[in-house]
Amino acid sequence: MAIADGVRGALGSASRIRKMFEEGARLKAQYGPEKVFDFSLGNPDVEPPPDFHRVLVNLALEDAKGSHGYMPNGGYPQVREAIAVKAGAEQGLPLKGSHIVMSVGAAGGLNVIFKAILNPGDEVIVSKPYFMEYRSYISNHGGRIVEVPARPDFNLDISAIQARLSEKTAAVLINSPHNPTGRIYPAETLQALGEALQAQGERQGRWPYLIADEPYRDIAYKPVPPVLPVYPESLAVTSYSKSLSLPGERIGYIAIHPALRDGDDMAKALIYATRILGFVNAPGLMQRIVAELTEVRVDPGIYARRREALKQVLAGAGLEYAEPEGAFYLFCRVPGGDDEAFAAHLQEHLILGVPGQGFGLSGWIRFAYCVDEEYILSSGGAFKKAMQTYKDYHGPSKTHCDKTP
Repeated sequence: MAIADGVRGALGSASRIRKMFEEGARLKAQYGPEKVFDFSLGNPDVEPPPDFHRVLVNLALEDAKGSHGYMPNGGYPQVREAIAVKAGAEQGLPLKGSHIVMSVGAAGGLNVIFKAILNPGDEVIVSKPYFMEYRSYISNHGGRIVEVPARPDFNLDISAIQARLSEKTAAVLINSPHNPTGRIYPAETLQALGEALQAQGERQGRWPYLIADEPYRDIAYKPVPPVLPVYPESLAVTSYSKSLSLPGERIGYIAIHPALRDGDDMAKALIYATRILGFVNAPGLMQRIVAELTEVRVDPGIYARRREALKQVLAGAGLEYAEPEGAFYLFCRVPGGDDEAFAAHLQEHLILGVPGQGFGLSGWIRFAYCVDEEYILSSGGAFKKAMQTYKDYHGPSKTHCDKTP
């Protein structure tokens, strides 16, 4: 029996990030891991904070009766209450446990949201470049992605977003700190977006949801303005993949604005979607752990030092980049503009990055610096050699990338 047409088509354009990661594994096996400089996957190598291991061990030894059984699909009530305090402090709004739904990471949370809000043909606006899995998350539930180019400094282009709002617009999805650029959207930009969505609702009678994808909120080098206060019809989704270095544990949550229209129904819809999508509930042990770690984070200073190391390497090779304000990526403009050819050339020198086409924007390449600082610095020679040989074939770069967003 044939696989579904939609899946077959998707396989042909599967995640470039994963493809490059798999290619890196092949090259490491062939040449040795110390000779391959893999900046492809945003997989944090920083270990979880010591408090995580302490709580994990304590809960494992406790092994209370029923602690591994089913719980309400939205999560343990006491966990939701604890997370509400944390999320409320971050978002600047008083939240209750009823405003929180625990999720299987941010990816699971986004799929739950789209299952709850999308009717066939509904549109979700995203700013380009963007994390390309968004396309699948939206189409999974009958929606259609609408791409709107960002401003040259990678800030949101509010006028361009306004121009694409229509009666079909179900939501605007934003990501700050941003993957792949590291941009943090300023408070005034978020406020302008909230006002645009409010005006759209008053015109059309349908208020689009504002969805904030925030897995990098705690990996930031400047304050991250809250999203929920700018617009009542908003939701924030996050995970502990980066803030506690737990990407494999798949734990996160959705926060609902307390003034959202029909907020009780929204919470019920999210909980129902969690169940019927097969998640059933977020991992129980991880729920109990993160509820005890609401004040604990990895040290973002580690990533700040790695950012500086990679900036030094790229500057030494003559590559320019957009200055990241958060997350752990450097987004570079490609000499000559052909990101696929440039990525292939780097691969010949055992350097792996993800072409910008993998994020919907040709002419750029992303390097993830969630790797050891010495490893980053040791890549300098390979970058210089790769750039020199690339110029020999393609001529000197005539492109420019502003280092200050």
